[in-house]
Amino acid sequence: MVLETAKGQRPVVLTVDDELGVRETIRQVLGDDCNILEATDSPSALAQLQAHDVDLVLLDVRLPGETGIDILERIKGLEESMEVILVTAVNDVRTAVEAIRRGAYDYVVKPFDVDEMQTLVRRALEKRALQREVLYLRSELASAQGFDEIVGRHPEMVRIYERTAQVAETSATVLITGESGTGKELIARAIHRQGPRRERPFVAVNLAAIPEPLLESELFGHEKGAFTGAYQKKPGKFELAHGGTLFLDEVGTLRVDLQAKLLRVLQEREVERVGGTRTIKVDVRIIAATNANLRQAVKDRTFRADLYYRLNVVPLTMPPLRERREDIPALVTHFLKKYNREFGKAVRGVSPGVLPVLLEYDWPGNVRELENIIERSVALARGPVIHLADVPLDLALPDPGTHREDQGLSLREARERFERQFVLRVLDRVDWNQSRAARLLGLHRNTLTAKLAGWGLRRADADQALP
Repeated sequence: MVLETAKGQRPVVLTVDDELGVRETIRQVLGDDCNILEATDSPSALAQLQAHDVDLVLLDVRLPGETGIDILERIKGLEESMEVILVTAVNDVRTAVEAIRRGAYDYVVKPFDVDEMQTLVRRALEKRALQREVLYLRSELASAQGFDEIVGRHPEMVRIYERTAQVAETSATVLITGESGTGKELIARAIHRQGPRRERPFVAVNLAAIPEPLLESELFGHEKGAFTGAYQKKPGKFELAHGGTLFLDEVGTLRVDLQAKLLRVLQEREVERVGGTRTIKVDVRIIAATNANLRQAVKDRTFRADLYYRLNVVPLTMPPLRERREDIPALVTHFLKKYNREFGKAVRGVSPGVLPVLLEYDWPGNVRELENIIERSVALARGPVIHLADVPLDLALPDPGTHREDQGLSLREARERFERQFVLRVLDRVDWNQSRAARLLGLHRNTLTAKLAGWGLRRADADQALP
């Protein structure tokens, strides 16, 4: 049985069974063709699904504390298109059939026949590969219809495109998690533009930016005379978003009493204005975003558990830019095109020394920070190329922050990085004339040549240019 995913890789199969013997048998039957992950209960299974790109789940009908149907619903909540095969005893066949009605691919009875198991797995994986291909094509189409601001081919970004294209067709509540500047609102807007509510309003509200005394009124509206300064009635964001999508950014900053009111709105689909006595029905899709760890906030009792589970129906996690550095050249190209159009410029690229600096920087402000750098550089550019001297100095300086795995640089590493960036700046200034650069640096030309060779640097055949 030779198997591979649509990407030409070995498929990943998650076995969820509390019996060691069953897990070992599955590993023996499928291990030559698949990468096998294992879990013994629902929490560990869900953790594996969130941590790995799984193609198929083999799920025992009976696990400690939960039925196969309960776990199936949790799995489908993470990813609706996930294929699940139930592994069942003879007396649990009825349960397995019910699970198929609810979205499972099929079931196999223990002790299972090897050929039957392999055939079933192969068919399920073929269906999964076809589904992923469809989702990929949809995401490619969406790039021209609403995803054009979201750039990157890092595997995690591709996974987000697929999940976004899939969830956009539904009205499911989405919780987007990620550091500031990673593009959470862009994803929210893309979901809205690709969904059935695209012709209705998209209302974005940053909960952290609204003064606390005004927050309730902004969200739910107020009646005339409800408080000092309320000279006329005002609809809230929920009413303004009726029929469309309400994007709640920085939802983790919401104070506890308003969390309760938000939960009630999500449950009852109705709001009551401040100072009002009647309820107003609202039909909105909720997309929330946060840069905080809401799961930890629930443990710390600063965020309601019931609200968290109500928001976290479909979770999406945006990776920070430092974890997808290979996307930086494409992002630079994208932002150059964007701000050339906006400013009426014709900046065609960056000089050879710029890209290494951009690739090494840790980008604490993520994609937003990179965009700001390119926007400023294009606005101030006096020629067709952005030079290293146009890049802020702090990008070239070593950063001993906490983002890197080594938790900072040694003094020798920091000194070497600074020296490298300083030399690049001088070379960039003299258009890579090594003789002139050596004189300015107070070095022999051979010494400079040796340093560049040691760093693996050379003048590119041509400037990094837009395609």
